[in-house]
Amino acid sequence: MKMDPVRIVEVGPRDGLQNEPEIIPTDVKVAFVDALSGCGFDEIEVSSFVSPKWVPQLADAAEVFRRIARKPGVSYMALVPNEAGLARAAEARPDRIAVFTAASETFNRKNINASIVESIERIGPVVRQSPVPVRGYVSTAFHCPYEGRIQPEAVIPVAQALVDMGCVELSIGDTIGKATPDEVSALLERLIPLVGANRIAMHFHDTFGRATANAERSAALGIRIFDASAGGIGGCPYAPGATGNVATQALVTLFGNRTTIHWAALDRASAIVHPYLGRSTAGPAVG
Repeated sequence: MKMDPVRIVEVGPRDGLQNEPEIIPTDVKVAFVDALSGCGFDEIEVSSFVSPKWVPQLADAAEVFRRIARKPGVSYMALVPNEAGLARAAEARPDRIAVFTAASETFNRKNINASIVESIERIGPVVRQSPVPVRGYVSTAFHCPYEGRIQPEAVIPVAQALVDMGCVELSIGDTIGKATPDEVSALLERLIPLVGANRIAMHFHDTFGRATANAERSAALGIRIFDASAGGIGGCPYAPGATGNVATQALVTLFGNRTTIHWAALDRASAIVHPYLGRSTAGPAVG
């Protein structure tokens, strides 16, 4: 029986590199994105227009966007925090933008110095004014480093608010990598009837080694979009203890020919940033 295709959104250049202690040279970032463009992805999250004061690792977002070689059929996405960020992103001409909030009040305060309601109010104008489609991130959808377990009842209204304001896709984040497959089921069984599986992406971190199991459970429930980072690089500067995103290589192994990703090209892309990270970027195999 033919299985439905699985779409992987490559977030390494943004979510992967934003948490690196050293600032990666712009030339390397451009080469990384260009290499990823040849791997078979239809979407790559390139950088962020968050204030360089808060995320200096991505202060060169505009230059990276200007210099990358855009490949037909690939959408290049930028993270935008507010109207000021949207203005900065305009010249970069991203094909899609992403906004973000969280399901934890404390995490929102630590991350963006705003309550959940205030964060929704802040990104509303961005979504309405954006000339391109908007994705909405919901961080700490399962566990928070400050509040502990986040129940589905706390996530649903946040997700609904993003959809109501016009987000075309939601990315549901296990920010500290602590979710279990049963917790994934508990949330998705509530969320899918409200939003539709085709508008939900799952964003797993592999802190406790459960990212691929969580992806497998999500796929069994009808999810076909997953965020991943080449080599598993990344984390979150405002989530203590969070390790990297699930490695793109691990999801390619898990889903096999259901993806469009070329393994050899992906490894070549990962090797571009490897010397600048001070650790291995090899994705774990799924066995």
